[in-house]
This record gives sequence, structure tokens and C-alpha cells, in this order.
Amino acid sequence: MQERDLRVLYSLDPLRDARWCRFLVRHPRASIFHSAPWLEAIRRTYGYVPLVLTRAKPSEELESGTVFSIVHTWLVRPRLVSIPFSDHVDPLIENEEDLHALYGELQRGQKEGRWKSMELRPPAIPGQLLDWSPFQPGMSYVLHSINLETSLANILSRFHRDSIRRKIRKAERVGLVYEEGRSEHFLNEFYTLHVETRKRQGLPPPPMRWFRNVLECLQGQANIRIASKNGITIAAIFTLRYKDSAIYKYGCTRAKYHNLGGMPFLLWRAIQDAKESGAREFDLGRSDPGNSGLIAFKEKFGAERSNLTYQHFPAEDGTGFYTGHWMKLARRLFARLPKSVLVVTGKLLYPHIG
Repeated sequence: MQERDLRVLYSLDPLRDARWCRFLVRHPRASIFHSAPWLEAIRRTYGYVPLVLTRAKPSEELESGTVFSIVHTWLVRPRLVSIPFSDHVDPLIENEEDLHALYGELQRGQKEGRWKSMELRPPAIPGQLLDWSPFQPGMSYVLHSINLETSLANILSRFHRDSIRRKIRKAERVGLVYEEGRSEHFLNEFYTLHVETRKRQGLPPPPMRWFRNVLECLQGQANIRIASKNGITIAAIFTLRYKDSAIYKYGCTRAKYHNLGGMPFLLWRAIQDAKESGAREFDLGRSDPGNSGLIAFKEKFGAERSNLTYQHFPAEDGTGFYTGHWMKLARRLFARLPKSVLVVTGKLLYPHIG
């Protein structure tokens, strides 16, 4: 039997090749951000074509694979991102041979003009000691997750007494109404509040079709939860579910009602639902290390902290879309724009961000 050339990688379409879905079912580190429905939502919204690089021949089942989206617009030259609009995506490779084969393929693709650069978003995996030296470190973030492999009483006891537990009790005492769903009504309520929140933050919102496509593609794996008072939505979160993980992806609030504890109220309900449905982890997502307020908020839920450093080939110029001096000036401008103009700005910008 002829030995396999360990340097050769093959590409496959994860939206059409059933081997990818079967591989994700087997792989313990697969997440919602690897899944075909998530990739399809990205393709529908932004037109990014997904591909997987793997050492498995077309006739073989996958034992490893790294998924990318090809980010390419009239303004942006082709580049590989794993994966756009996703907090973290583990390259599902197991050893240095896999990693160096991937690096070699990225070099070949760049020389042949198939892409100009690549970005990986690998979370820190306990016990996984891959040598990332062929790549260049990029932006760093903080990840938080809550371990659900204990009782709800123990989980609640880890919450900060004043900032979280007291606010949950207040939300219950003042009679906040909890609702969840995936209908156009829930989407409209969420998006209206999301635009308001992004305006306060000085950032354009993603287009509404992004959230609609996520709901349509992921079906029951995506959900909107809202808290209201006297018929007014005061807080909303967008959550995902995959295997034994529940994910908090987006959150928004109405500023004048912050004191009612809407966000702790919703997150506690989402955590309870995740625990009762068998989830082992509640993923609170990434935070910019400069956003000390958001980091402190997540840690008041007793969340465990880990690191996320993006890896690039070749080295990235600049510091990313949401940072840098020019972005500080842009955020001041965005915060002053009317909401309708801010929404249009998001529609125009997001396809080029990736």
C-alpha cells in the first residue's frame, strides 16, 4: 500500500460533504461555529464561501480538519478566516504534523494567489500543546464560561451577592416578564434594542438579515429571550445551543431600566434552562481585554477565564476593526448618528469586516 503524503491537504465543501457533519458529531471539541447551519447563515448573509482543509482523501472519513470562510468582496482581497463573526473556532487538528501541513497549504495558496492571508481563532485548550511559532500572534481576547457540572444551587452561590444575586431577586420582585421565541416578533424586539445598545457603544449593528438567517438556519439551536416591564422590552439576549454547550452570543438593554436587573435575570434563566437540558458549559463568549467592565460583569457570574489569541499568516498589519486611534474617532461619530443611518452603516460595513 502506498503511504500517504503527510504534506498534502484536500479541500471539501462543508455545506455539501456529509463527512464534515459526521466528523463534528464524533469530535469532542466541535462547536456551533464549526457547524454547517452556522456556515450557511454566514454564506447567506455575507456571501462568504466556506471550505475545510483536511488530510483525508475524498474517499476517506475525516480524522482532522480546519474550517474557513473565504472573505472576498470588491473592497477586500481574498483571505481565509476561521470563522467570521464567531468568538472562537478550534482548528480540529491533533498534532504538529497536522499544523505544519496546514501551514504549508496556506503558504502554497498565498503563492498561487488563492488568498492573501489567513486568520485562525483557536481557544486555549487544556492539555493541547501545539507549536504556533510558524504563525504570527494577532489580537488577544478573554473567554469566559460557567461550569454547569454542579447543582443549580452551587452555580447560584458563585454569583456576586450584590451585583448579580440581588439584581435577580429585584427583577423577580418588580415582576419582570420573561418570554422566549424565534418569531418575527421576537426578532424585531431584539433588533430594536440591539440597535439602541450599539448606538450607546458607538458601533454599527450587524444587519438584521444576519440574525434572521441564524434563526432560520439553526432552527431550535438559536433562541431569543426577552425581559419586559409593563409591556416594554428592557433587555434581550440571543443564545445558541450545540451538543453540551449553551452560548450567550448577543445581549442588549434599555439604559433607563438598568436598575431593574434585566440582564442578570435573563442570563440566570438561560443558565437554568441550559443546566436542566443537560448542558455542561455555559459559554459567555469573548471580551476585549480593554473592556474591564464587561470582564468584571462576566466574572461576577463565577465564570472561569481563559485566553484567546488569534493566529495569522502572514503577520497582520494594524490592530483590528474595533481598536486603534481611528476607531475611537469613528465610535464617537457612530454614537451621534441617527439609528436609521447607523443601521445602513452596518449593512455597508459588515460584509468587508469578516
